[in-house]
Amino acid sequence: MTLNIISSHSILYTGEVDSATFPGVKGRFTVLKNHAPIISVLTGGKIECRLTDGSDKEIDIKGGLVDVADNKLNVCVY
Repeated sequence: MTLNIISSHSILYTGEVDSATFPGVKGRFTVLKNHAPIISVLTGGKIECRLTDGSDKEIDIKGGLVDVADNKLNVCVY
């Protein structure tokens, strides 16, 4: 899956991931390959990613929005 995380100031991450866990307003949720399309509001917390090489990446956010469709995860954060 391709993950793109952007803020109004910069691109925070762009690359391939095996999974991504987001701090949703109604609780944390994980997106895996071939996930159903979803749009969700995010609250403050960490986006946790499992990269395709097996390593992990965490990005702190204050909030935002995620759009998942066709194995593309587009995230706008602040």
